[in-house]
Amino acid sequence: MFPKNAWYVACTPDEIDAKPLGRTICNEKIAFYRGADGKVAAVEDFCPHRGAQLSLGFVCEGNLVCGYHGLVMGCDGKTVSMPGQRVGGFPKIKAYPVVERYGFVWVWPGDAAQADASKIHHLEWADNPEWAYGGGLYHIHCDYRLMVDNLMDLTHETYVHSTSIGQKEIDETPVTTKTVGETVVTSRFMNNVMPPPFWKANLRGNNLADDVPVDRWQVCHFVPPSHVMIEVGVAHAGKGGYDADARDKVYSIVVDFLTPETDTTMWYFWGMARNFNPKDRNLTAQIRDGQGKVFAEDTAVLEAQQRNLLAHPERKLLLLNIDAGGVQARRIIDKLVAAEQPQKLAA
Repeated sequence: MFPKNAWYVACTPDEIDAKPLGRTICNEKIAFYRGADGKVAAVEDFCPHRGAQLSLGFVCEGNLVCGYHGLVMGCDGKTVSMPGQRVGGFPKIKAYPVVERYGFVWVWPGDAAQADASKIHHLEWADNPEWAYGGGLYHIHCDYRLMVDNLMDLTHETYVHSTSIGQKEIDETPVTTKTVGETVVTSRFMNNVMPPPFWKANLRGNNLADDVPVDRWQVCHFVPPSHVMIEVGVAHAGKGGYDADARDKVYSIVVDFLTPETDTTMWYFWGMARNFNPKDRNLTAQIRDGQGKVFAEDTAVLEAQQRNLLAHPERKLLLLNIDAGGVQARRIIDKLVAAEQPQKLAA
């Protein structure tokens, strides 16, 4: 259950630099490739001749060539040519609005007439030399909304990530949740606590002492259709916490683009943007590796959760106060999905 009239991260540019990429987004099978002008194109991954996957073909002079019988497909979904055939009457296949921006390729799987590139989620840290970013991609066998729940309720860190970012104070500190328009924000501020291993390493990465108490924050922002940006960091205790001077803290944004593949699988584009020591590539790699291990722990939990839910669809789950962020995010998703459904005419 997902809105289709929205921009989703489909891939990273390097995934389509050498050859076409076939990827399912919101149950839509799409072939991504670069046209003659170098711009990304996206068409239905279905050859109108015999239904072969166009993404298994190759690109020639900016057109996508089917690897089965050589049909040549244009970026607009119209057949350009085919050996020994007149193609004027060939049916047009679907072409999707697609934009390359902020180091990602974004696709609009719904009504192309409604696509507006200005609605792509703004990333203030992207293309900014004062920031560094490192991330990766996981394919996860779970409903993307389970990951929304996970990211909007970080109390699980104490248990799932006990050796990296978890600590008992997360459980002990209340969280506040608010909805502003279509954005949900959950916030937790922990004062005068010892930094867990992941944050000790980040403090050292900014040449700060890692063996002293810190003020720690987690501010999760859900933005439709399924993006979660989490402001995280620690500052030496008593220096102002979230608002501390840059020399006394480490501040980052955990980047989470959750792209539904099917009803029970998803593409998870994860990463971390930071504004300290941005030119230190070794630090970027170190943070990416550490974060990758953390998210791998989430993957194991979520996939097992999905299997349980599929096996017991009749079971009703508890809703607790810590679930408020996920609950409110799901309400927004439900509203967007409902708005796309055909309106029933009154009898």
